[in-house]
Amino acid sequence: MDVRPSQRMRDLGIVQHGAGILAEPARAFELPAERYEAERIVDELFAAMERIGQVHPFAKGMGLAAPQVGIARAAVVHPPGDAPAIILLNPRITDHSEETDEQYEGCLSFFDVRGLVPRPLKITVETTALDGKTVATVYEHGLARLIHHEIDHLDGLLYTDRMKTGVKPIPVEEYRQTGLIYSCQASAQVDRLPRYKVREARGLSAVERGAHQ
Repeated sequence: MDVRPSQRMRDLGIVQHGAGILAEPARAFELPAERYEAERIVDELFAAMERIGQVHPFAKGMGLAAPQVGIARAAVVHPPGDAPAIILLNPRITDHSEETDEQYEGCLSFFDVRGLVPRPLKITVETTALDGKTVATVYEHGLARLIHHEIDHLDGLLYTDRMKTGVKPIPVEEYRQTGLIYSCQASAQVDRLPRYKVREARGLSAVERGAHQ
């Protein structure tokens, strides 16, 4: 018997639609005081992404927010690929372009469907570095979409909350790559957020990593 995509994600430790944690704002980190807690959670997120990547390819990219693994803290990761991994702590969108486009999105927390979602083509995101400094980064096109999707999770939102009135998600069987492949080239940046690499031993600057579903 075939296993539904949502059940596969549940088995991999991804919190599924309907859980209260996905509808609640995530708690920000007090940095640098909570540096090691932030590092530990980022390690958990990358470990989860490694498990998922072993069973499912992501043609349009992938990200993961801490609430999706049952942790109500403000952390997002985007895995390394053609570009270094991205780690966002306490991210918030401070500006966005007026120009938007619509693309189909999926979500690990309800992976049986895909939805057509309008989003800005460019966003400016402020985050907190481990030393407590604020960093602003501009993301464009596909990467802006992926980052926006994950930040929504930290605000208790799902992509269905962004869909136009009257538009419904479609079963994954009907989707079949209906949307265009995202363009995820390196973004223009106001001030580049450090890329971190998880070291072999936790606790030693463990989030020095150098991460939609």
